[in-house]
Amino acid sequence: MTKERHIMRGLLIDLDGTLYHGSHRIDDSDRLISYLQEINMPYRFVTNNSSATPEEVADRLLSMGIPATAADVCTSAQAAAGHIAQLHPGAAVFVVGETGLKKAVLEAGLQLTEDQPDFVLQGIDRTFTYDRLAKAVRYIHGGATFVMTNPDLLLPSSDGLIPGAGSIGAMLHAAGGKEPIHIGKPSSIIMKYSLNEIGLQANETWVVGDNLATDIAFGEAAGCGTILVLTGLTNADNLSYYSTQAGCEPTVICEHLEALRSYIAEHREA
Repeated sequence: MTKERHIMRGLLIDLDGTLYHGSHRIDDSDRLISYLQEINMPYRFVTNNSSATPEEVADRLLSMGIPATAADVCTSAQAAAGHIAQLHPGAAVFVVGETGLKKAVLEAGLQLTEDQPDFVLQGIDRTFTYDRLAKAVRYIHGGATFVMTNPDLLLPSSDGLIPGAGSIGAMLHAAGGKEPIHIGKPSSIIMKYSLNEIGLQANETWVVGDNLATDIAFGEAAGCGTILVLTGLTNADNLSYYSTQAGCEPTVICEHLEALRSYIAEHREA
């Protein structure tokens, strides 16, 4: 299934559900990335995960046999810290989150603080406490700008679905009374960050992913070509449902990653 033709000079690629499920590599994901390297097509792995550093993300991919370096990775934590640094260089930031988010804040030249922050920056935090919630809410009411790495309410785990960053953010939004700045997919903020990292314009970049509401909406809103792979959340049976829910359709649908590799081979432009 295809719509209008786009220039294909680079790719922004989702991870979970697109290249792997949990700790298991999806068939042909290693061949796909090796092929992109072989033809020298620029790409970045774009993830809403704010808990892991780019190095940790790359190590996880390598452990599954998928070629990766930290430079290939764009996280919502990096995009969030970069956005705050543009708004307020050197800002004091109260972080509700894990190592990847805190490291991104420091690398962006911002200050981690527990008192009187300019920003409350919130991502996934698996040690989140009521005390931390209370502090964040007080700071938001006190005038701190509320920034949320991503709106994902639920995450898959080996034990089933668990609350995501968006669930914590929903509490801060309700109690703080302020709409957060959303960073991760489908926000334009992480798109701008990723395009800057890959060095291409939106009209020559394609987004690849398994989720219509995040990956495909993310690409469509920016004017990128979009490729939905039926390897994760979306499959042939639920495609119509998720398309209706998301209110968008991909440029291309590929049943599996070998079909995606073939499509790239036929449609890429130097």
